[in-house]
Amino acid sequence: MTRIYLDNAATSWPKPDAVYDAVDRYQRGLGAAVGRGSTRAAVEVQATVDRCRRQIASLLGAESADRVVFGFNGTDVLNVVVRGLLRPGDHVVTSQGEHNSVLRPLRALEEDGVEVTRVTCDGTGRFAASAVVEALRPNTRLVAVQHASNVTGALQPVAEVAEAVESHQALLLVDAAQTAGHLPIDVRAMSIDLLACSGHKGLLGPLGTGVLYVRPGVEEHVAPLRFGGTGTKSEEDVQPTSMPDRYESGNHNAPGLVGLAAALDWIEERGIDALRRHELKLTGRLLDGLHDCDGLRSFGPDAVDDRVGVVSVTADGFDPRELATVLDENFGIETRSGFHCAPGVHRALGTTEVGGTLRLSVGPFNTADHVDAVVATLREVTSL
Repeated sequence: MTRIYLDNAATSWPKPDAVYDAVDRYQRGLGAAVGRGSTRAAVEVQATVDRCRRQIASLLGAESADRVVFGFNGTDVLNVVVRGLLRPGDHVVTSQGEHNSVLRPLRALEEDGVEVTRVTCDGTGRFAASAVVEALRPNTRLVAVQHASNVTGALQPVAEVAEAVESHQALLLVDAAQTAGHLPIDVRAMSIDLLACSGHKGLLGPLGTGVLYVRPGVEEHVAPLRFGGTGTKSEEDVQPTSMPDRYESGNHNAPGLVGLAAALDWIEERGIDALRRHELKLTGRLLDGLHDCDGLRSFGPDAVDDRVGVVSVTADGFDPRELATVLDENFGIETRSGFHCAPGVHRALGTTEVGGTLRLSVGPFNTADHVDAVVATLREVTSL
C-alpha cells in the first residue's frame, strides 16, 4: 500500500535526505554537546549550530543571529514569552482561533491576575484586525496572534495588527508555526517584536526544535524561565543577560539543530517563493477536487492565496476520527482528525459537536498524484 502523508501541519514528513544524513553523522561521528568543549568535534558542532542560527536570522529578516533563540519546540518558546513577560494587572489581546500553546498559558495566567481578551473568528477561522484594535487598552502588554490557522489555513491580518500595536506601544507576538518555511517572513518589515515557531514543521527539521525571534531591547522585558549552565560566563552564578544565552540554559538538542541546519540548506537551495508556489498549486488542486465531493464540506478562505496548505473538512455521516481511520487503514492516506489543539476555532466553525474536522495538510514532498488519489478516495468513501 502506498503511503500518502497529508499531516504536514502536525510535523513535516518526509524530511530532506540531507537531514537524515546530518543527524546520523552527528550521532555516530560527533556526539559533542553544543558550547561545552573545545575538541575538534565540539568545535564542529558549535559551528553548525551557529550557522543554523544565522540561517534562521536570514530567513526571518532578523537584525542579527543573536536575536534568534533556540528552544525545545514551539510550545516551549511561546511559554518563554507569555510566562516571562506577563505580570498581574497586565492585559493581553489574543484570538479565539489560537493553538493551545498560547491559549493554555494565558488561561493559567488569568488565575494570577492577568486579563485576557479573545477576539472572535469568522467562519473561515480568520479574525478581524479591527477587533484587535478595539480590544486594546491602556494596560495592554501583549498581543499574541497566529500567522495562519492550523485548522483552516487562513492567513491572519498580521500586518494590520502590527501597525496598531506599534502605535499603542504594546508588544506583538506572532505564532508562525504554520507559516515559517511556507512563505516569506520579514520580522522587521512586518514590525514583529517576537516570533515563535517550531523547527519540525515548515522548516523541515527534526522534532524537538523551537525558534524564537526577539527584537532588540525586548529581552529586557522578558524574564528567562530556565536558569542554569549556558557554556558562557561559567565562573558566575548569575544568569547571563546577553542574547541568546539569556534563554538557552541547559544542553541543546544538538541532533535536532544539526538536522535543522541541513533542512535550512535545502530550503535555501529551492527558495521560499518556489516552495510557496508548489504549496499553492497543490492546495488549489485539493480544494477544487473536494468541491465536487457529495456530503463533504471544507472550511477556510475561498482564495488559495489567502491560506497556507491546510484544509479541514467534515463529511456527512462520518465522525472525523472514523474517517481518518478508514483513510489510513484501507488506503494508506495519513491525515489528522479532531480539534487540532485549537478548540476555539471549532466553535467559530460550528464543528465542535461533530468532533472537529478531518485535516489534510500538504508539504513540499507531496505531488499532484497524491492530491488526486486523496480526492478520488474521499469521493468513493463519502458516497457509500
